[in-house]
Amino acid sequence: MKKIFLLIALFFCFSGVKAEIKLPKIIGSDMVIQQNADVRFWGKATKNAKVEVSVSWDSQKFNTQADKDGKFFLTVNTKNFTFEPQTIKFTDLSDKKSVELSNILIGEVWLASGQSNMQMPLKGFPGCNIEDGFEEIMFSGSQADRVRFFTVPLKHSYNLEEAVEAEWTLPSAKTSTEYSAVAWHYAKALSYALGCPVGIVSAAYGGTLVESWMNKQLLEQHGVSTKKEDIENVEWEYEKILLPYNAMFWPIHQFTYKGVIWYQGCSNVGKHQTYYQRLKDMISLWRSDIGLGDIPFFMVEIAPYDYGSGDAPFLREVQLKVAKEVKNSGLVTTSDLVLPQERHNIHPRQKKAVGQRLAALALNKTYGMETFISSGPTFKEMIVEKNEAFIGFDNLQMGLCSNYMIEGFEVAGEDKKFYPADKVWLRWQTNHVAVSSEKVEKPVAVRYCFKDFYTGKLLYGGGMIPAYPFRTDNWDDVK
Repeated sequence: MKKIFLLIALFFCFSGVKAEIKLPKIIGSDMVIQQNADVRFWGKATKNAKVEVSVSWDSQKFNTQADKDGKFFLTVNTKNFTFEPQTIKFTDLSDKKSVELSNILIGEVWLASGQSNMQMPLKGFPGCNIEDGFEEIMFSGSQADRVRFFTVPLKHSYNLEEAVEAEWTLPSAKTSTEYSAVAWHYAKALSYALGCPVGIVSAAYGGTLVESWMNKQLLEQHGVSTKKEDIENVEWEYEKILLPYNAMFWPIHQFTYKGVIWYQGCSNVGKHQTYYQRLKDMISLWRSDIGLGDIPFFMVEIAPYDYGSGDAPFLREVQLKVAKEVKNSGLVTTSDLVLPQERHNIHPRQKKAVGQRLAALALNKTYGMETFISSGPTFKEMIVEKNEAFIGFDNLQMGLCSNYMIEGFEVAGEDKKFYPADKVWLRWQTNHVAVSSEKVEKPVAVRYCFKDFYTGKLLYGGGMIPAYPFRTDNWDDVK
């Protein structure tokens, strides 16, 4: 009998043990939090305990109550950006134990995701260099007071994960080697243009499909099997659907972001017929999960590369279509950011320009700085006069660049055979580009850079941003 009473006493003793405040790693010292927002914090404390949060920028105390499992969630108001380090203190009022975070900056926070060209770090990949990558690494410590990174490790899971093993880091010669090169240049450009700190949460996984970043319900709506045996039968580990969403996006989806930058699509080349709707639905899913409305979603056109199929331009076409149709989105072109010798390199070295074009897009569309050109010329119309096709464009904030010997145009007649244009000139009065080929008596269709891979003297608009690849035809069988 004494043993029974002793066991009962021990049970009540241990069931009343106080739990320390536990925060997910994404909520930690050295982080950047979104300015002028209701920033979301969550974690675990003693079950049913009251949790108090105090911050250095406000005398107000913020309170919430943990549920029966000890989970708590609350929002805290932030002020305008500051480079002055701030602190946040979480206190479990049931036992007065606290966790204090320090060296926090208030500024702009962006989520960077996609596949390998977003993941590609400043140090590069084996056999694939980043232009001036090690120079950036050497001097990255100079940005420690304005740029911070949280890099989600590569991981798969069949279940929705609650946390990831990572931490916020300050740029240095030791830490920045692993920073996404595109996101790094994006953050630097944004920070200097806006004059405020920028935080990047990087969750990119090389080779992933758009379906890799969709949840179980959405995949099944698209008729995609989510059975474990079907997922496991995929040849390449990186092309497994669903699992990165569960393990890399879901644990960080509650953090408070300004927007998303996205560089993905190479693994979906050849599947452009389904990519259009799936990308649109993935954007809607992420916005719904993040729960901050139609936050900006800015994309990067897939890299020029000899895919060997001729299907890449059709996927680029779909990317631009999504950017035009989805509210508060945009697409930067990469058609000129490749060298001839990179035909068989899926990871072009010029990442600085990609990051800065994304920054210009955000500065224009999100921050109202219209001085920055947000996109290149896009196809508007074709007018045929005798043996010449006159191509008109939209997005001509500063007109067409007066380069001559423009390359990349092809012309076809009714036989659907395309020939390189041997004459290209600009009609300044109407901002049309005149295109013709001696082999085509009457043009029926024109294509521009509509290839897997192309280098040459391209057509530019303002801000030295090239025209987006396009076609005037609908001949899906002609590659």
